[in-house]
Amino acid sequence: MNLFMVHVGFYDSSLGEGIYESHINYFVVAKDPHEAKLKTLKLKEFKNMKMHIDGIKEISSVEGYRVILEKDSSSKVGKILSYDESKNL
Repeated sequence: MNLFMVHVGFYDSSLGEGIYESHINYFVVAKDPHEAKLKTLKLKEFKNMKMHIDGIKEISSVEGYRVILEKDSSSKVGKILSYDESKNL
């Protein structure tokens, strides 16, 4: 399995009268880009916001470090640092 970043765009009529396109990234585990696309298209938020895919990138290394995925059965979620926590690092 591989890690993919799926860059999506959408228009939100509640922001700037809906004229500006907003973007977010989803990180998806899949065997290939096609499967990553299919998984993204099934996301509830993706459908609800009428998003579209702008690009898909396989993430195989970061700053000289290889990304290796291994199955994890725990429900542990990574810590998210708030604005203040990030600022104070």
